Amino acid sequence: MADRESDGALGSESWPAQLLRLAFGKSFWGFAALAVVSGLTCLVVAGPEAFAEVLADDLDMLARTVPRIVAAMGVAGFIWVMLPRDKLTRLVGRESGWRGLVIATAAGIVTPGGPAAAFSLLAVLGGGGADRGALVAYISSWAILGLQRVLVWDVPFMGAEFSLTRLMISLPLPFVAGLIARALPLTLQLADQDDLHKRPS
Repeated sequence: MADRESDGALGSESWPAQLLRLAFGKSFWGFAALAVVSGLTCLVVAGPEAFAEVLADDLDMLARTVPRIVAAMGVAGFIWVMLPRDKLTRLVGRESGWRGLVIATAAGIVTPGGPAAAFSLLAVLGGGGADRGALVAYISSWAILGLQRVLVWDVPFMGAEFSLTRLMISLPLPFVAGLIARALPLTLQLADQDDLHKRPS
């Protein structure tokens, strides 16, 4: 009964309120508290001048990073909406061969967001009969080559040259992981989908 009332309350909540609730959840306040403690420690240990210099650098980095984050999230979100999930599941089936690994790797690169988005699609692909090599290639590609991660973190913090070098070196890794997954004499056992929906997000 309580669960139904909670679900009804969430359903009646407007999307701006939901967005604010998710953006400023427990993890945000945890990081905010850690930032305050770190700042006070810097002020006490290093002095006001060092604290002011670090604060100025942080604000400058924030001003340069936020526009990139907004742009990257927008591009990734549009790609995510246009991604044909049903067709994708058929294209990475058990007889997909190299084509399946290529498609899975490309899908991993363009999948936006965090684990909630990536593993949701992974569960859809797995439940639809996708090849285990393609599943491993997809999630490896998302973790290593994700476009959003490159635009938001790699390029702003490490520069274009380093980011390109890392991408070129890392590009074969999802294929290697997928081939190893296919070669292992193991039976792929996925979590029950009903159990997945019951787990807290």
